[in-house]
Amino acid sequence: MSDQERIRIVLLGDSAVGKSSIIKRFLFNTYSDKYRTTIEDLFSKEFDLGVTTIKVDIFDTCGDFQFPAMRRLSIATAHAFLLVYSTLSLESFNTLKRCFEEIRQQRSDFQNIPIVVAGNKVDLATEKRQVHVEDVSEWLYCDLPKLRAKLIECSAKDNINIKEIFKQFVILSRILLNTNDESSLKRRSSAYVSATSKNSKTSASSTTLSVNDESSHEACSSGSETSLRPKPRSRSLIRRCSRKTKQQVRDTGEVDDCNVS
Repeated sequence: MSDQERIRIVLLGDSAVGKSSIIKRFLFNTYSDKYRTTIEDLFSKEFDLGVTTIKVDIFDTCGDFQFPAMRRLSIATAHAFLLVYSTLSLESFNTLKRCFEEIRQQRSDFQNIPIVVAGNKVDLATEKRQVHVEDVSEWLYCDLPKLRAKLIECSAKDNINIKEIFKQFVILSRILLNTNDESSLKRRSSAYVSATSKNSKTSASSTTLSVNDESSHEACSSGSETSLRPKPRSRSLIRRCSRKTKQQVRDTGEVDDCNVS
């Protein structure tokens, strides 16, 4: 492993859902209500993790599908995806599904790519909401094949969960900050993940980053390891999952992988 890592995050989603606002809130801690159509913007920043530096390129794309060649190139070169929709627009969620289908068609490794789905504009009135978090969770964790994905609701305006979005890319990429090793940044294999999850003496920092991204699909599937698509769940199970998701969103604003117990 070299002493540097470079990650390219590509943002996809409908127009006016707040993709650029999320980036600017994260990088510069600024926000503007003025809307400007994005054609293509690239932001770069280095993050110092001790002796190791992560170089992150954040690529903001056009949301109206006017430039298909540019979109294909951005999808082909991405290391991770941030898919953004507005909680106030059902159409934006449908566009997000279309974006995911583009990824699935163009990238044979789509199940191994870190994907964060962000529902923006949770700061606005609840009665205006058109997209409910339990419906997005059902689609992401239960209807799709097993993915390395996370769902978070956020607000670029009020700076809610913005840092958490980008923290999840580190977790989903299976990058571990290990202060006991000369190389502070390690990319973990599946074997390493399994070993650390069984070790009860793992340090607090390791525990924070030890996330099993497969647990959400195991909770929604019938237990079969050979099928990529889980069997349909009963309505009672869906209701229990929805109640738990709603309670969690009220408490923390974040979805915990549609786990059902």
